Amino acid sequence: MRAAMLGLSVAFGLGGGAGAQEPGARGGDAEEGGRLFALYCATCHGAAADGAGRSAGILSGAPADLTGLSARNGGRFPVAETVARIDGRAGLEAHGGAMPVYGRFFSGAPVEIDDPSGAAVSTAAEIADIVAWLETQQRE
Repeated sequence: MRAAMLGLSVAFGLGGGAGAQEPGARGGDAEEGGRLFALYCATCHGAAADGAGRSAGILSGAPADLTGLSARNGGRFPVAETVARIDGRAGLEAHGGAMPVYGRFFSGAPVEIDDPSGAAVSTAAEIADIVAWLETQQRE
């Protein structure tokens, strides 16, 4: 699993070091994504993205454990699906209710990031950064 994550990190232009990452031409800046995640997402999803945020107990539905996205997707990090859930393109009921839609909030410069399928996914730079950080948090 670690080798697959490293391979995806290289493919996304994220570099190979743990923690701080250099901005990738098409992959987002994982370090900035971690900062944004801590600011906007960790209250519910937890600082480690494991679904154990301090507000998790008061929500009507349990926040997702985001550290298992790759595991639940056959070992491949689901870039397009993750972007769609953050920006509201996915038709999930939670995005109209329990989880805020951040698509309108994150309105930075549009960028394209590569999905493991090879498709380019267009999104705001902030969402690309969060997705890049989430990829680094996947458990083995």
